[in-house]
Amino acid sequence: MAGKVLLLLGMLLRGGEAVLQVSISLNKVELSVGESKFFTCTAIGEPVSLDWYNPQGERIVASQRVALHTEGVRSRLTLYNANIEDAGIYRCQATDAEGQSQEATVVLEIYQKLTFREVKSPQEFRQAERAEVVCDVTSSPVPVVTWFYNNMEIPPEHHKFQVLPNNNLQIQRVTKADEGVYRCEARVEARGEIDFRDIIVVVNVPPVLSVPQQSFNVTADYQESVTFTCRAYGSPEPNVTWHRKGVELQESEQYVVRARGTTLTVRNIRRDDGGPYTCKASNKAGETEHELFLKVFVPPHITKLRNVTAVEGSAAVISCKAEGEPLPEISWRRASDGHSFTDGDKSHDGRVEARGRHGESMLTIVGVALSDWGRFDCEALSRIGGHQKSMYLDIEYAPKFQTNHTIFYSWEGNPVNISCDVMSNPPATMLWRRDKLTIPTEGTGNMRVYSATGRSLLEVTPMSDRDFGRYNCTARNNIGMRFQEFILAQADVPSNPYSVRLSAVAQRVTTVSFMKPDSHGGVPISHYLVRYKDSGTHDWRDVKSQGTQTLVQLSNLEPNTTYEVRVAAVNGKGQGEFSRTETFQTLPIREPSPPAVNGQRGVGKAYRLGLVKQDDGGMPILEYIVKYKTDKEEQWMTKLVPGANDFVLLQPLQWNTQYEVEITARNIKGLSEPTIVHFSMPHKPDITDSCCEPLPAGSGDGAPHHVLAAVVTGVTALSLAVHSCLC
Repeated sequence: MAGKVLLLLGMLLRGGEAVLQVSISLNKVELSVGESKFFTCTAIGEPVSLDWYNPQGERIVASQRVALHTEGVRSRLTLYNANIEDAGIYRCQATDAEGQSQEATVVLEIYQKLTFREVKSPQEFRQAERAEVVCDVTSSPVPVVTWFYNNMEIPPEHHKFQVLPNNNLQIQRVTKADEGVYRCEARVEARGEIDFRDIIVVVNVPPVLSVPQQSFNVTADYQESVTFTCRAYGSPEPNVTWHRKGVELQESEQYVVRARGTTLTVRNIRRDDGGPYTCKASNKAGETEHELFLKVFVPPHITKLRNVTAVEGSAAVISCKAEGEPLPEISWRRASDGHSFTDGDKSHDGRVEARGRHGESMLTIVGVALSDWGRFDCEALSRIGGHQKSMYLDIEYAPKFQTNHTIFYSWEGNPVNISCDVMSNPPATMLWRRDKLTIPTEGTGNMRVYSATGRSLLEVTPMSDRDFGRYNCTARNNIGMRFQEFILAQADVPSNPYSVRLSAVAQRVTTVSFMKPDSHGGVPISHYLVRYKDSGTHDWRDVKSQGTQTLVQLSNLEPNTTYEVRVAAVNGKGQGEFSRTETFQTLPIREPSPPAVNGQRGVGKAYRLGLVKQDDGGMPILEYIVKYKTDKEEQWMTKLVPGANDFVLLQPLQWNTQYEVEITARNIKGLSEPTIVHFSMPHKPDITDSCCEPLPAGSGDGAPHHVLAAVVTGVTALSLAVHSCLC
């Protein structure tokens, strides 16, 4: 080749002048986008310039992507990072000194290799939306794109998938089942070029909440807790948070969040914890929320109840306020009589009425009376519970005098206490006046004042007639003033008793009865004096009554004797006049009455009869004559018992035998009629007989605990049957 060039040059030189010629090292070049290439242009002759022209016919000048290097008859054009716009015919033009030019060309063809531009993986979509899986691939010529899913080609026509004109894959109503790896494959047939990208498709499911229980009921102030449950489903796994009043709840002593936020425990519930709570779940696909409700029941609590003071005759209003959830009903109870009042109730006299609304009740008392004084109970009640408090209604009133005893009696030298008793609220101050002059609290010569709460005692020792008369007691408090007049009158001795009667007249005793005198003389009667004597003598004897009893017994009288008797009343002033004299005669001495028998009982082979003393006929009983025999014998056995005895003991007797007993009392005058008694002795007891077991406690002195039945026959006959076992 070099030899040919030299031969050509020699021929030109031999022609006498140089001919300008231009050549480029390459005639046609294929270049991939992004590649770089240089071209060399060589001129033969004597060029004065070598220039390059782009496909648009513009002279090329050096730039960031284009470099020019000319040296003598050679020029080099370098293209860096070629792109599609650089394709075309490039010309190299040589010009000599005479302005003659020659050029050479090179064809530059630029193609683009398969290029995937920012194909993301994974690509995420929301469930049920129309998903478009992006696969941005370019080349020149335009590539053919094919999609694969689960290693199977997706056909162009499919009910679920569609390849869009931009080569992206569209999925209708994407679901979790559509998740997986999708392959985007591109081919350039002309070059046999092929490339692909695997794209992971992720389907995000918006959160769905499941709430097992939407509302809770709980009672406040009992350290109770409640747990809300809010289960969230979705993909990716939702983040669950809890909110109240627009503020997210944070873990604290009161709020405990567990199970990745799906449970919220509210501890130590108080009243203000009630209301809505919001459970929120969120993920990439969206968010949702659900409202749960906490109903806090609050036990009734009385918040306002105060003691009230009212003036007698005015109106009193008692207020009771209570709170709770639900709002409690309020009722009243008057402790003095247990009467209850609810909303709208009135007392029988219409003075007391209860009205309430919105957790408050007003108990109104019109014309307050002293009977209204005392405790009132307010009770707040709901289905959660109850609360009760008490208040006291204090009644202020002017002094009230407590006694109508305004006349007092005394006599000269005898001190008397005039008592002025007052009830008042607040306590009253009290003073005494005499003839409009105030008696000093320290007293005077014959007067003394003693004070205590609600009482003032004026002690007066009359020294003359001037000390008798009217005394005034004045009581005052801030409600009012009252006064009461007392009269100190001169006392007298009592008048005489009357209607003197004699009863139960016997040989040695009698009972005197009489009526009280019409006047006690102003001073209480202390006792009565009964004066009596034998009508044949002048020797009077006195007997005092027991206190003011109007029955007096006279004793130690003589039988068959006539007596005179009269009665006088005695008070502090002295003894009054005697009543009219009455006479009576005692009974003569006679034989005693038949003795009475009771309390019979047997002990072993003995039998005991109790003796009850009867009328002794005016003389002491000397002895009892006791005769007894069996029903099978005619001969009597006799036993004498002193008259002072109160029982007779017969022994030894026979087992299983009927006995007859005659008991006669004797005094100095003679014998009484006999009292006849019949009784039966039991069978001889067996020592193993249960009836000989120890007697129970309280059975007395070893006597059988069976009661003996007795029947009185005639006047003096007493028949007894023993129905107990004797040991």
